[in-house]
Amino acid sequence: MLALYTNLAVRLQRNEKGATAVEYGIMVGLIAVVIIVAVGLLGGTLTTMFESVKCQVGGGTWTDVAQTTTTAASGTCAP
Repeated sequence: MLALYTNLAVRLQRNEKGATAVEYGIMVGLIAVVIIVAVGLLGGTLTTMFESVKCQVGGGTWTDVAQTTTTAASGTCAP
């Protein structure tokens, strides 16, 4: 009986090092969810910023349009 408890204690104390493929898959899935949420929240703002930069690089003047909805503000480019 003592051997049974000793064997059980040894198995429970065994330190398994390293992550399995399932654990890596879960981490990749969570990272993908974070990226999708971040792009969803910042997508409109980033689009507006890049449009502004494109306009200014092309020699135009960027004018912001007031935000009327819950989406990101946009603007117009005047040459």
